[in-house]
Amino acid sequence: MMTPMKLVSPAKVNLHLKILGKRPDGFHEIETLMVPVTLADEITIERGDKPGIDLTCDNPQVPTGSENLVVRAAELFFEETGTSLGLRIHVLKRIPMGAGLGGGSSNAATVLVALNELTDSHLSIPQLETLAARIGSDVAWFIRGQAAICRGRGELIGPQVDVPPWPILLLKPPFGVPTPWAYQAWAKNQQSLPQNVDGITLTNDLEAPVFHKYVLLPAIKNWLLAQEGVRAAAMSGSGSTMFAVLTSPSLANRIADSARAAFGESLWTHAGEIS
Repeated sequence: MMTPMKLVSPAKVNLHLKILGKRPDGFHEIETLMVPVTLADEITIERGDKPGIDLTCDNPQVPTGSENLVVRAAELFFEETGTSLGLRIHVLKRIPMGAGLGGGSSNAATVLVALNELTDSHLSIPQLETLAARIGSDVAWFIRGQAAICRGRGELIGPQVDVPPWPILLLKPPFGVPTPWAYQAWAKNQQSLPQNVDGITLTNDLEAPVFHKYVLLPAIKNWLLAQEGVRAAAMSGSGSTMFAVLTSPSLANRIADSARAAFGESLWTHAGEIS
């Protein structure tokens, strides 16, 4: 009997997200600096009693059928490698949905790496990244999960970038932002003002269209920038998570408490760091 594998599936934030234009395939050409953060889901994988993939999650809002990227990743892996296992997969969700933190993509990549080990398939990291890119635009980055500039539609991963372990605070209101809508709403003349921290430029071209519709988000950003100890604040990916780079991790809980007082107790917060 296989001992259950317990795996950490980290979130990401986009420190830098530039939209370079629309591609012939309907996607957008981007350049983004993605970094892992200490917030993570936990995934447990064990052999099932019957063929197929039995996915469960502690969050009832997470779909557990073939529309879930975890199931799609497992099915694609088995199809490509000619292997097959009955699996039970459980996801303990700590990364909120619709947040711009890449939770679903991270889960899919984590399962690909685990299945490569479980089946002794010996796919290389580049092979896993190619497979991951077929599942979603940023799934490939999560195979290694190291700070790097990504291009194309997010699947072309550049060399690792040295980013300090900044203390950060994540804030998410009780709504998500649909990623396809955010990209479709982007226009070439919409750009966010760059911020510089330790020589790294923070900017997100999706802020303009998202902020125009979801007016609470710019209010949160401006509020964060006015707090003592906040070095920069921006939206991650297509939102709705806002993140702040702090001068000290000791400030996170105080700022989080003040944010909930300002914007309501339904505001989700997480204190962590760039990992």
